[in-house]
Amino acid sequence: MARLVAEGMSVQELAAHFGVSESGVLQAKRAAGLAKPMLDHSAALPWKIARAHSQSGPATNLRNLSAAAQGKPPAAERLNTALRWAQRLVDSGLDVRYDATEGFSEVPAPPAGSHVASVLAAAREGLEAR
Repeated sequence: MARLVAEGMSVQELAAHFGVSESGVLQAKRAAGLAKPMLDHSAALPWKIARAHSQSGPATNLRNLSAAAQGKPPAAERLNTALRWAQRLVDSGLDVRYDATEGFSEVPAPPAGSHVASVLAAAREGLEAR
C-alpha cells in the first residue's frame, strides 16, 4: 500500500484495488502512518457548524485562511478569494457571526477586534513564513 500511496493512487483507487471500502483504506493508511496529518481549523471556526453551512463561503474562506496560517495554503485562486473576502470585511469594519439555524452573517466588528481580522493576520503570518 505504501508504494501505491507514494505513486499517488487515490483512496477510491486503493479501495477498488484491494477490494475494500474507502473507510477501510483510510483506516489502513492511518494505521500505517501513511495519512497526511489533518489541519486543525478550530481557531478559525470556533463554532459547531451545521452540515448545511459547512461548505458556505464564509466557512470555506475561514478554512482556507486557517490552512494558510498552518503552512498548507490552498490553491492560489482559493487563497486569493479568502484573502480578498477577509480584507473586505476588515476594511469595512465587519466581522462574521455564526448561528446554527441561520448560518453566517456579517456584523459590525466588536471594539476588541474582529475574529476575521485575527484569522487573516494568522494567515498572512503563515504565508510570510514560507
